[in-house]
Amino acid sequence: MKLTFLGANETVTGSMTLLEANNSKILIDTGLFQGHRELEKLNYSNFPFNPQEIDHIVVTHAHLDHIGRLPLLVRNGFRGEIHATPATLDIARIMLLDAQKVMEEEAEHQTKRGLRRGEEPVIPLYDLEDVFMTIRLFSKGERYGEQFSLGEGIQAVFRDAGHILGSSFLSLSIREDNKDKNLIFSGDLGNYDKPIVRNPEPPHLYDPIWVQIESTYGDRLHKSIKESIAEFKEAILDTFERGGNVVIPTFALERAQDILYYLREFYESGELPKCHIFLDSPLAISATHIFRIHPECYDDETKELFREHRDPFQIPYLQFTRTAAASRKINEIKRKAIIMAGSGMCTGGRVKHHLKHNLWRKESSVIFVGYQAKGTLGREIVDGAEEVTIYGETIAVKAKIYIISGFSSHADQQGLMDWLQRIKGEPTVGIVHGEPDSQSALQKRIEGELKLKTIIPKYEQSIVI
Repeated sequence: MKLTFLGANETVTGSMTLLEANNSKILIDTGLFQGHRELEKLNYSNFPFNPQEIDHIVVTHAHLDHIGRLPLLVRNGFRGEIHATPATLDIARIMLLDAQKVMEEEAEHQTKRGLRRGEEPVIPLYDLEDVFMTIRLFSKGERYGEQFSLGEGIQAVFRDAGHILGSSFLSLSIREDNKDKNLIFSGDLGNYDKPIVRNPEPPHLYDPIWVQIESTYGDRLHKSIKESIAEFKEAILDTFERGGNVVIPTFALERAQDILYYLREFYESGELPKCHIFLDSPLAISATHIFRIHPECYDDETKELFREHRDPFQIPYLQFTRTAAASRKINEIKRKAIIMAGSGMCTGGRVKHHLKHNLWRKESSVIFVGYQAKGTLGREIVDGAEEVTIYGETIAVKAKIYIISGFSSHADQQGLMDWLQRIKGEPTVGIVHGEPDSQSALQKRIEGELKLKTIIPKYEQSIVI
């Protein structure tokens, strides 16, 4: 069998791996490249395979860096089946529809500017019909622990990765030369002791020959959840004391729901004063509704809240703002507002408007609660820029900047090692989905402590296993 690595190689975006075995061609994730312009150009490159020849696509979870090129693959002829857990498929629907809308709006904006310079119109990666066709190819949804077939002699099982609602790692058993060869693909592994979703399951396959693992935080450790919650609460209270607003660049999926969960806890314990709370993201609002209908993904604590008829995402001060007009009105509020808005890396969306109105104010704060990739506005601010450009205007960075890594939905280095240590056997470990420093640090620990052979695959590299 052969593996070809087509994304998330020495970077954290564009996840895609091609598996060829038993005359079947299977894609594991089909993610969008995000961040650097050079990376984003890869989205417009031809696939290095014929999409019509792909038999199945397996999706580990519904973040765009794992599903964002699905409609492009369909546009180019893919007509096979797309497999994921039921929660992942529900979330993927809204994520892809939103992504297409953003692409279309951005293409229109760039076209208006370009035409004045005599340039050709900008065409979005895919259109709405491509998204609808993609959704029609979704499977019925495979539940955790439920075996399904990906072709002759290829059996697959999803296990809970604990990353976001519905996220999974993939266990494969492939019958080849009268032997069963086992492979594991981690997808993105979750941080431990997070709210709402369960901790990652341990690997279940015995003696795999290949384990592919993400390495987003392969070079660092997170603060504990307990420390991070305390830091988050203190950041809010300190900002209110200074008379400013709190802006939280928020990933619509998982991080927004986690933050609502913590804010509810602060309110119920009497620690959150009366204030304005805005979830200013139509996508995050829709994702929150999906969270409510998938109790099969909850941890015990969240299940208990629902049994008590307590909504973990509901706070008396909370306002959902779907319209652009409602979003603009938020900027009339100058103090004691908590504004959660996308995108999580500040690459677009409504958060840029809120940063424009608050970043220059020394009494306000920006709280980063998620990973900021190289080349993004969020990374500039996190790295200490004194001023940034937002919508062509130079904005001074005077607000207090908080970076709370413990809320990450990714396992840290120790979490990744703990997961790997529970694998029985001596597989080769392929390290993907990380920047070079993270990959190298994780590789050193794996080889030094677990004595396993490792590979850090290059983009478009193929290996036979």
